[in-house]
Amino acid sequence: MSTPETAPCLFPTLRCTDADAMIAWLAEALGFRERVVYRDGDGEGAAVAHAELVLGTSILMLGQERDDAYGAEVGARGGRRTDALYLAVADIDAAFARAKAAGATITAALGDTPYGTRDFAFRDPEGNLWSIGTYWPTADGAPS
Repeated sequence: MSTPETAPCLFPTLRCTDADAMIAWLAEALGFRERVVYRDGDGEGAAVAHAELVLGTSILMLGQERDDAYGAEVGARGGRRTDALYLAVADIDAAFARAKAAGATITAALGDTPYGTRDFAFRDPEGNLWSIGTYWPTADGAPS
């Protein structure tokens, strides 16, 4: 396993009630592709233990919801979930059309912001909140 030589990287992670369905939905709705999927066991129906999905240079990690220490920490069942993700895109209109066509529950319509960007928000099939926009911060750039 290699380690970063310069700076830390942030990789969002999700636990899902149906990880396989979520992987397929994220591919359809946003264009993610599978980097790797590890399963708990062999054969049909083996749960997703850990998956890495790629979109551009970003990686989203996810796995099947399960009753373990981490699952208790993230409050997957019956607890308070605060999962929210922001995705910067170059073509916001295409992203909106794709998410809407995939059945995303739009929670904030596509529109211009007072600070010069365009964005929208939706909930995925697992209830996570996604904000999609044209604001593209960089770690080494000045905040806008």
